[in-house]
Amino acid sequence: MAKDAKPLKDLNPFGDLSAEAKQAVEQTKEQALGAADTYFDFLKKTISSSPTGGTEFGEKLKNYAERNITATHEFIKRLTHAKDFEDTLRIQTEFMQAQLKEFDEQTRSLGEAFTKAAATSAGKTPFKTSLE
Repeated sequence: MAKDAKPLKDLNPFGDLSAEAKQAVEQTKEQALGAADTYFDFLKKTISSSPTGGTEFGEKLKNYAERNITATHEFIKRLTHAKDFEDTLRIQTEFMQAQLKEFDEQTRSLGEAFTKAAATSAGKTPFKTSLE
C-alpha cells in the first residue's frame, strides 16, 4: 500500500473540476433528480389507482407498495446529499436496516391478513353453480 494514499473521506471527485464543469454536473444532477421525481410520482399514481379487490389483504398490499416506493424515493434524495463515501455508506446502511425492519413487519401483517382471508373463505365455492 502506498504511503501517501489519502483516506476515502478525503477524496473529492469534483475537486479538480472547473466552474463550468461543476455547473454542468449540478445541472445534470438536477435533471436526473427531476426525472426520478417524475418516475416515482408515476409509480405512486399507478399503485394508488390499482384495484385491491376489496379485501384487507389487497388494501395492505397496496399500502405497503406505496410506503416502499416512498421510502426508496426518499433514500435516493438522501443519497444525492452525501458528502463522501462514508456518508454514502451510512445512508445506504440506514436505508437497508429500515427496509429489513419494514419487510419483517409487512411479512407478518400480510401473513395474518392472508390467513384471515383464507379462513373466511374456507368452504365457499369461488363460482356460483346452477344448483345453488
